[in-house]
Amino acid sequence: MKEETIFIQIASYRDPELPKTLRDCIENANKPENLRFGICRQYKPGDGFDEIPEFENDPRFRIIDVDWKDARGVCWARNIVQNEYKDETYTMQLDSHHRFAEGWDTLCIDMINQLQKKGHKKPLLTAYLPSYKPSDDPAGRENHPWFMEFDRFIPEGAIFFIPATMPNYRVRTEPMRSRFYSAHFCFTLGQFCKEIPHDPDYYFHGEEISIAARAFTHGYDLFHPHKLIAWHEYTREGRDKHWDDHDVDSGSSYGWSSVNNACHFRNRTLFGMDETERTFDFGKYGFGKERTLEEFECYTGIKFDRRGVMEYTWPQLHEPPTPNYLQNPEIYSSKEQWENAFGRNWCVDIWIANSDITTEDHKDCDFWCCTAHDANGDEIYREDLGRWRIDEECAKDAASFFLKFCSDKEPKSWAVLPHSPSKGWLDRIGPNNIDLPHSKYEIKNGIYDE
Repeated sequence: MKEETIFIQIASYRDPELPKTLRDCIENANKPENLRFGICRQYKPGDGFDEIPEFENDPRFRIIDVDWKDARGVCWARNIVQNEYKDETYTMQLDSHHRFAEGWDTLCIDMINQLQKKGHKKPLLTAYLPSYKPSDDPAGRENHPWFMEFDRFIPEGAIFFIPATMPNYRVRTEPMRSRFYSAHFCFTLGQFCKEIPHDPDYYFHGEEISIAARAFTHGYDLFHPHKLIAWHEYTREGRDKHWDDHDVDSGSSYGWSSVNNACHFRNRTLFGMDETERTFDFGKYGFGKERTLEEFECYTGIKFDRRGVMEYTWPQLHEPPTPNYLQNPEIYSSKEQWENAFGRNWCVDIWIANSDITTEDHKDCDFWCCTAHDANGDEIYREDLGRWRIDEECAKDAASFFLKFCSDKEPKSWAVLPHSPSKGWLDRIGPNNIDLPHSKYEIKNGIYDE
């Protein structure tokens, strides 16, 4: 009987958690002999904290060392790792900061087998895993499975997600269907490495929604594991990030900002957002042929060309698939009726200097009235920040938060009107114009230019 091997993909960037992650992964596996590791270790000489000499001569490990100056972002690194795939039975993509449940390998394989027996030829397990704290482990672990919810379209076009506790997880007997994909945890068939290679021209944001759509259109069915598999560390507080290292003064061979802008343009182009024309072929980094992008939109309740979202998806009222005109004619009698049900999702970033919020008057506020306005100055959305949020914002170097909402009208400006219980309405901050990004990049000879 052939051993069921697992190819574990890890892109690590100057991460002191890498050695601990590898040890914990091996120690908690039921069959550690069946694990195979592909690691892109992006390191800085002299750091020392992410060195893994104990695994250098281990035949299970394929380690690619990259000097930090030559690193090109996480998607570039994940692409390098995928090239180390050697026809293992399964693959698991992780970050470099995890802890693992006992017998995690058996749990994952059993869930995949369960789903295949139910008719899912290519099941994929993915999730924003519950969190752990390196400084307080294992006591600081969240011990319930999470699923992913739609959060917002960011101005650049990528979709952000948030985790939430899986409903009824204590009585669930099988994984929960997922609309989306998490880049820090994916467990599926090994052939995924060949069918859905990471696009090295992506930088960071946009990675997850593009992989979700590409996997779906290649015939993969997405699920959230209903059992605890592993934990993920989210903040990496006080540790080096790629974008911090790679500015114009860092000594890097390029600045991350231009690469990031090109990535956002590439993502908008892939999904046909903001009337961006596809002037180049994505090739193996494009969509599959087993399902269409429209079928993915029907399944998720996301309409990319208009940045639209269904009420079933945001906030998430039930598990996918979302009701759609293809499968639910009793709800949507036509494609036009279904398209008209999408709300245009906006995200308005608000930034207020400390000089505007540190007065005694503001310390007395019971709420801030935050509003977004259209081109005529008419209010199209309002959200009030309570006392605890005001304290939170005033404690930062500057108040920075966002308004997320659906509206047919485009927001052009924002304002904040503080209210004091003793003095009434205080001076309004704003209105301030909103600078929304647009498709301003074009490709010339394979290079992104403004």
